[in-house]
Amino acid sequence: QTISGEHGLDGDGQYNGTSDLQLERMNVYFNHASGDKYVPRAVLVDLEPGTMDAVRSGPFGKLFRPDNFVFGQSGAGNNWAKGHYTEGAELVDQVIDVVRREAEACDCLQGFQITHSLGGGTGAGMGTLLISKIREEFPDRMMATFSVVPSPKVSDTVVEPYNATLSVHQLVEHSDETFCIDNEALYDICMRTLKLSQPSYGDLNHLV
Repeated sequence: QTISGEHGLDGDGQYNGTSDLQLERMNVYFNHASGDKYVPRAVLVDLEPGTMDAVRSGPFGKLFRPDNFVFGQSGAGNNWAKGHYTEGAELVDQVIDVVRREAEACDCLQGFQITHSLGGGTGAGMGTLLISKIREEFPDRMMATFSVVPSPKVSDTVVEPYNATLSVHQLVEHSDETFCIDNEALYDICMRTLKLSQPSYGDLNHLV
């Protein structure tokens, strides 16, 4: 939503801006499709369908290619090993196929940006598996991750520190740049600066 706004795009992928610079840089994140629409070069992945349904039914749901939603049915249940070795391992080849198709459509592929959480089973377990698989497939491309670090203030899931700890080794091994997004710091900004008494995940995302 933020990137679309910065490029002057609405929820349907139509350009409404007035800047030549926006159009010049549009192809960094977007493909030009028929009907003068712009489609994000993004792959959305989860091990349960609920989040994908939420994205699809949201204001920017029509922006993405339907084929680029890749999801499982069972979820990882906040279990890093499930995301990395069992449920995630079953889905990762399907994700890599979509990533490969998007990469092959690029004129000059510079690298990959992965946005994931280090607290849950999917973001931490499957996220790090996906990073290692992409690194195998494209060893000479840049790998940047935007990794959300868990905080007890925002979630009360007891296994989040374990999931994050198991992920850090994988990030050190396979990522060129990792930008740590600290949920606790975002939470404090929402409370102290924006004066929100009960910040939601939506508020935190908007801040990022």
